[in-house]
Amino acid sequence: MTALEKALEYSRKLNIDECEIVSTIRKVTTVRITDSEIFELKQNFEKSYGARIIHDKKITSVQTSNEEEIQKAIENSLKNISSLKPRDFWKSLPTNPKLNKPLDGVYDKNLENVSGSKAADIAQTMINSALDSKIFAISGSLNIVSETFEIGNSNGLSLMDRGTYVSGVINADSFGESEVSGLGQGCSRTLEGFFPEKIGEDAKIMCKESINPKSCQSGKYSIIFEPYSMGEILAFVGAPNFNFKTFVEKKSCFSNKINEKIANDDFSLIDNPHISQGIGSKPFDDEGIPTKIKTLIDRGEFVKTYSNLFDSFKEDVASTGNAIRPGSPMGRSSEPIPSSGPHNLEIKSGDTTKEEMIKNTKHGIVVGRLWYTYAVNPIIGDFSCTARSGIRLIENGEIVNPGKPVRIIHNFPKLLKNISSIGKDKKNVIQWASLPSITPSIKVEGIHVDVI
Repeated sequence: MTALEKALEYSRKLNIDECEIVSTIRKVTTVRITDSEIFELKQNFEKSYGARIIHDKKITSVQTSNEEEIQKAIENSLKNISSLKPRDFWKSLPTNPKLNKPLDGVYDKNLENVSGSKAADIAQTMINSALDSKIFAISGSLNIVSETFEIGNSNGLSLMDRGTYVSGVINADSFGESEVSGLGQGCSRTLEGFFPEKIGEDAKIMCKESINPKSCQSGKYSIIFEPYSMGEILAFVGAPNFNFKTFVEKKSCFSNKINEKIANDDFSLIDNPHISQGIGSKPFDDEGIPTKIKTLIDRGEFVKTYSNLFDSFKEDVASTGNAIRPGSPMGRSSEPIPSSGPHNLEIKSGDTTKEEMIKNTKHGIVVGRLWYTYAVNPIIGDFSCTARSGIRLIENGEIVNPGKPVRIIHNFPKLLKNISSIGKDKKNVIQWASLPSITPSIKVEGIHVDVI
């Protein structure tokens, strides 16, 4: 009998109404790069457990890394449950679901068994492809995660999922008239889908194209957000607006817009947990509900939100299968209380190349990377971000100069309405400790920028 099964059996002996146990076994390999060299390589093996206890409609939880302590921790949590407020809307943990066929491109045995020396070789390839006489420093990291995630509950649910993840990032720095940098990023679920050479090459190109930047005038521009910058806007500004809890509490900028047009007719936003190589792809969510592909925005129309069991029960509706227990730097954790989140936010590709976008731009900016992106007033959708690298100025269909940093203060609903072009250069992106997305370049009209 496994530790998870023993814990569930013990909860039955205590006559607990419902108990949910999650366990994660994770191997995390991290390579850190500083001053154009591998600075640190470490491998951690993690094993942890989380328990959610529901008794008399009161909910408590506990987490531990010691399997010998699970039963005692459950017993102690039950003793303290009397002081909690009952959640009268709570219905029930799920039973064993009928799952779809196994997903492709989410587990790689070679990645699970990767050695420290192999990880160092991959990181060195990232470094080597970024080397150039105009680049004086290279930094970054490589993270490889393999995990076994199990979930069981007192209603008979018993599921297990194995996954692998790899993500790399390179920052390349250079001096001209001022210090500039470039970023390269890549992530996937298999070694076959991961291209370390391209990560370094992308960082090198962005850095070299940023040397000797020129100031632009504050004012309105057409902005082409490349995949990494668009992914940051989705993760930190866009995604919360489609959370069911945020929606019903009238804290979403689209709370009164369901089944209305909120975006350009060509724009569709999907939560796709089944896509091959997706960092958030999984057959079932972190409560054991089968995942489904969900369209949140369909050709400009706001049609759906995402939710977990708790938030759905509160409004007497069904969960959409979007319970998440995010692990760091990727994957799942044993966090005992899940939150709601999209699995992979995917923007449907358009049919325009980035070169065509530039050619059709009279007065604009290409933005490769954003920093400090956050919602200023989430209820109306105002947000702020800073473009500090990968900035190129466009005049009459041509890139004329690299640009100096600018600040963008804009509004998310206006951004969606003013999308004029959607690229076909879709890419997997993930910012540190954030939501994964799959997005092409997006061109947006009428965005005001301020020179820093």
